[in-house]
Amino acid sequence: MKLLIFVTGRGIGGDAVTAYNISKTLKDENISSKVVLDPSAPGYYFKKRNIEWLKSPIPAAGGHAASKSRLMKAGLKTVKAVLDGRKLIKKEKADGVIGVIGGGAVIGCLSAKLAGVPSVGVVATPTDTKISLKLNPTLLLPESPSFTNKSLSSKYEVQHQYSPIKNDIITGNKEKILDKLPEKFNPDHKSVLFASGSTLFDDMAKAARKYAEENDDVNIFVIGAPLHDGINDILDHPNIINLGYINYIKDLYDLIDLAIITDDGLTLHETIACNLPVVVVIGVKYGRYHGLSKVFDGAVIESHIDDISENVNKALENKDEMKKATYKYSNEILNSSAHLVNFVKKHIKEDN
Repeated sequence: MKLLIFVTGRGIGGDAVTAYNISKTLKDENISSKVVLDPSAPGYYFKKRNIEWLKSPIPAAGGHAASKSRLMKAGLKTVKAVLDGRKLIKKEKADGVIGVIGGGAVIGCLSAKLAGVPSVGVVATPTDTKISLKLNPTLLLPESPSFTNKSLSSKYEVQHQYSPIKNDIITGNKEKILDKLPEKFNPDHKSVLFASGSTLFDDMAKAARKYAEENDDVNIFVIGAPLHDGINDILDHPNIINLGYINYIKDLYDLIDLAIITDDGLTLHETIACNLPVVVVIGVKYGRYHGLSKVFDGAVIESHIDDISENVNKALENKDEMKKATYKYSNEILNSSAHLVNFVKKHIKEDN
């Protein structure tokens, strides 16, 4: 069986990692797959792993905070993109399609419908959720506004699904990175991590700066490639350990006591799987809010930049209790890739 995985974005961040994790689990089940990216996507995540990908237009709209005007403009691009997607599916003789988040889900699932092959939507935004529920079986990620709705109306099967992560994320060893850390790291202090995914956004940097100005007895790590050069100026503080873009995240997870991250995505799932208490900073990515503290009740505290010290220190004080709460979710997160692929196998079969 051969599947195409349509992916939104640049092939760099969380959506690319989600697609890669799906592809890897499919391969373990002897199912071949190819990733499809927009022609403009650099695809660095796949390039670093020597993975080739196919190209077909995937308009970047229908996201978490998409406006009506953006949706209308995207609609015009969508028609051509769907026709091109159909052509690619036929050319590759694919047995089915997995559409991953936003434009990937919308274009992938519509193209599959036009090509007459089955599809599964992996959705996380209002628009992709609405379209996927009408077209095909759907996997709802926690960021979807419908995730907590247990009585959805769809003629197709719907499964509530944690984001698929790499299970080796829990195998980190802090001893491997101690000699990489700068001298300002104090092993006698508690350690916290500020991160907003592979890219470091302004407000996460500002949250780290504010916390650093008000606390000098905690190791404050910050990771991620800065969205722009000015972010490094924000992080220029003696109490901040700015590691930039790193390739040893699982070892860092083993070292820290608490993660301060965004209200979405794979990083949140990874930290919960590693049984780390979490503080989410609201609105870091374009004002988005998903309310995931309700999904991971007891393991996550919400905060704004203004009260970051209060909430981070509250989480550190209640670390053991919050850590205990993560155990309610960690096993299901670690099994999420298997659950996802079983759902795909159920609904997409060879020679449909």
